[in-house]
Amino acid sequence: MLLSCLLIVPLIGTLLISSIDSYKKSSGVYTKIIALITSVINLIISLVILITFNNSTNQFQYVQEHYNVQLFDIYLGVDGISIYFVILTTIIMPIALLSNWVSIQENIKSYFIIMLLLETLLLAVFMTLDIMLFYIFFESILPPLFILIGIFGSDSKVSASYYLFLYTLWGSLFLLLSILTISSLMGSTDYDTLFKLNIEYRTQIFIFIGIFIAFAVKTPVYGFHNWLLKAHVESPLGGSIVLAAIVLKLSLYGIFRLILPLLPDVSIDYTFIVYLIGTITIIYASLSTIRTTDVKELIAYSSVAHASVYLMSAFSNTIQGIEGSIILGLAHGFVSSGLFVCAGGVLYDRTGTRSIYFYRGMVQLMPILTILFFILCLANCGTPLTFNFIGEFLSLSGITERLPLMGFLASTSIVFSAAYSIYMFNRISFGGSFTRYLEQGILDLNKREFFILFILAGFTVILGICPGIILDTLHYSVASMLYSLNYLSESPLDYWFSMMGISNELSLYIDQNTEYNSAYPLDQQAKAGNIDWNFYAYIIDFIKQEVEIDYINSLVKSVINLTPAFICFFLCISIIFYSLKRVWTAYKNPGSRLRLEIERSIYYTWVYYILFYIIMIIGSFINFAAIHVWFGLQIENLLAINFFVEPFCIMDGPGQEGVIL
Repeated sequence: MLLSCLLIVPLIGTLLISSIDSYKKSSGVYTKIIALITSVINLIISLVILITFNNSTNQFQYVQEHYNVQLFDIYLGVDGISIYFVILTTIIMPIALLSNWVSIQENIKSYFIIMLLLETLLLAVFMTLDIMLFYIFFESILPPLFILIGIFGSDSKVSASYYLFLYTLWGSLFLLLSILTISSLMGSTDYDTLFKLNIEYRTQIFIFIGIFIAFAVKTPVYGFHNWLLKAHVESPLGGSIVLAAIVLKLSLYGIFRLILPLLPDVSIDYTFIVYLIGTITIIYASLSTIRTTDVKELIAYSSVAHASVYLMSAFSNTIQGIEGSIILGLAHGFVSSGLFVCAGGVLYDRTGTRSIYFYRGMVQLMPILTILFFILCLANCGTPLTFNFIGEFLSLSGITERLPLMGFLASTSIVFSAAYSIYMFNRISFGGSFTRYLEQGILDLNKREFFILFILAGFTVILGICPGIILDTLHYSVASMLYSLNYLSESPLDYWFSMMGISNELSLYIDQNTEYNSAYPLDQQAKAGNIDWNFYAYIIDFIKQEVEIDYINSLVKSVINLTPAFICFFLCISIIFYSLKRVWTAYKNPGSRLRLEIERSIYYTWVYYILFYIIMIIGSFINFAAIHVWFGLQIENLLAINFFVEPFCIMDGPGQEGVIL
């Protein structure tokens, strides 16, 4: 019932707004209040769903079946992946409504009705459990966006709306053909049935091409990205926020629902092509971002580069890669929204221009905006202690594990993002005293703008410090999408031993010569007589040797990888405090140009690097001690290990229901 409420509440809001008399002076105020209350109610309902959600299973929950027709079933449900996209949608929509609270002066009713309809359709995409309904809602988002940009956009709004319509409609034709092919071959369109069926390999190839083209347009990747730039630049602020934060995530969610579970063979074999396209997109979009002069276009290009990173990590077939793609998608939703509010909202509303050349020294006029803008720019380039850092680290880790060379090339996105984010922030906030184009009387953030940016920056920092809030609930749903690369066997004990690095011969011997029961710890089974004590001691010694090898490997890797990690972390922390100091200095001395002496800069640079190196050495010893303690606890707790207490499912090939652990 809760999922139905998420869809019904915005529709009720649109009906209430439609019933308001447009000729009354207060109609605009009532329209805005009704729309905002409606979106807040949806946010509360989604939080109730999240709080009561069972994180210990990968099954769909709150499943509702409303009506059956011959072609498809109307099913609603959420799992550990879709629940967070639902939460993202319900958080972003009130922010999108507040962002245009003052700037929309004409056709107010139409604007807020379109926004509430968009919320309903976006939530329906994330909650439907039928691929035909997925396509219907996926395409139903296009008309509201077309109207939103075409009516409420900027000067070239008509051209931008037609670009959006033609590109996405053309790409979705291939998606429709692929879904119809699946429906005709499998005789069903609901997820639960399709996940258990096997599609012939050659058919998978054609279906994969059709679905991937549609999602490549929606991501977008190089060659299909022109519509996004025009749509972002010409769209009203609320439309840009919804487009960047939610609409671009539809392709990522579609990969998790259509490509990975239904086309596992082809998604593994064609990973290199996806990675090649993603790498080209990252490099092209990053270089284009560096040379652009329009602030909204710069943020749009940045979105293309980040979208390519989580597109690549979604195909990594690793837990950290898939979880990283989800985390990066959510983080990008918060950060891109905040950047659009700063550039396309606050600055544009006060200056009337988006050209970066007209901005300089804004810290002297708007210090509060500068601080929040600084936090969002740091998050955009993946600085530690931000949510983007967690997403990029996990994503690049998964990409590198799958294809190391492509992981190295994809990691250039970190360098490029730091380059254009720092350039944008430095050019707008510093660069000397403010230009003559700007007026001395420009006001800083008002309460509404501060609330929006504070919420977005707060989510980015809090989830960056405590990512376990989301990561701990993703494991079951993400693990169910992993495709076996011939390392799973029929025995659950074999799987655990293979994860520990223990040979299949030993686990096979255990299966054949003992009455092993995976529901109880090994020591209890030895006491019960299911396992001989001498053989049990042999198992423990064998595991101890393997864990010791793993301990040594982990120690060596940690020492090798610790140096750049510590340098990067403390460098970023020092930059944060140093930049905040510059903000405060500029605020106290409006006439200063903040020019730094060369000798002083060199001196402090060397001092910082020496301190970083000392801290890195201390950290290495701390890490050594931590691993040593972990090793001791690992050996001590072997007698009480309880294998496979919770049910766990990993796909064992196409058409298989998986290994239940």
